[in-house]
Amino acid sequence: MKRLFFLFLLVAFAHVLAHAQYDFLTAHRGVIKGGYDFWVYQPEDYYYSQEHTPVVIFLHGASLCGRDINRSRRYGPLDAIVRGREIPALVIVPQNPGGSWNPKKVLDVLEWTRQHYPCDSTRVYVLGMSLGGYGTMDFAGTYPDRVAAALAMCGGSTLRDVQPLGQVPLWIIHGTADRAVNVRESKKVVSALEAEHNDSRLRYDWWQGANHGAPARVFYLKKTYEWLFSHSLREEGRPLHRDITIDRSELKSAYTDMMKNAPKPEVIDGEEDEL
Repeated sequence: MKRLFFLFLLVAFAHVLAHAQYDFLTAHRGVIKGGYDFWVYQPEDYYYSQEHTPVVIFLHGASLCGRDINRSRRYGPLDAIVRGREIPALVIVPQNPGGSWNPKKVLDVLEWTRQHYPCDSTRVYVLGMSLGGYGTMDFAGTYPDRVAAALAMCGGSTLRDVQPLGQVPLWIIHGTADRAVNVRESKKVVSALEAEHNDSRLRYDWWQGANHGAPARVFYLKKTYEWLFSHSLREEGRPLHRDITIDRSELKSAYTDMMKNAPKPEVIDGEEDEL
C-alpha cells in the first residue's frame, strides 16, 4: 500500500513539473474591443524583475489563424517554453483570426500588456515567420521607435514604405526553396533598404535549399533570444549586433539542451520541416 502511495506521489510530482510552465501562462480573451485575443507568459522570476522584464511578441503564421486561441501555441516561443527553453521575458502571443496582421492591433495588445504587467518598454522584441514574418516587418516598420530588435523569417512586408525598418536592428531569414512565400519577398525589403543606404541595422541569411518550414526551429534556440535581448532602445545609435550567428546546421540540435525525446514540430503552414 505504501509503495502504491509513493508511486502515486512520484507520478503526481512529475505531472506538476511537466506542467509548471502553465502556472504563468494566461489567456486574455475579449479584453480589447475589436482587437486580438492573446496569451501572456510570465517568467518564473517575474515577481522580482517586474519593470526590468523585457517583452517578446510572437506573431504566428497563417496555419494558426482562427478563433481557438490554443492553436497559437502549436509552435513558437510558448511551445519552446513548454519543452524546457527558459525565456526570461514576458512573452505575448496574439492570435490573428484571419488576414494580414494589423500593426495597430498588435500595438493595442502591447499597450494593454504594459498597463497590466510592469515591464521594460525599451526592450520590446518582435519575431515571427510566414504570415508572422510579414507581421513582424509591418509592425517594426510602423512603430520603429517601439521595437528594440526584430527577427522576421520566410515573410516579407506589405508596407508601402519600408524605410522606417532601417531604424530597427532587423534580422531576416528565408529559405531559397520556399514554395509558400518566395524568397523574393524578403529580398524586396533588403533591396529597398540597400538602395537608400539604409541597411546599417540589417542582417539577412538566405538558406540554400531550405523550405518554408525549415526556420521554425529558430524559435527553440537559446541563441535567438540572446540576440534579441542584446538590443535596447537605450543603446546609443541602436546598433545591430552581429556577434551571435545562427547556422542552419544548428537547427538539428535545437532541442538537445531542453528536453530529451522532444516530439517533432507539427507541419508549419503546409510544408514539413526537412530538418
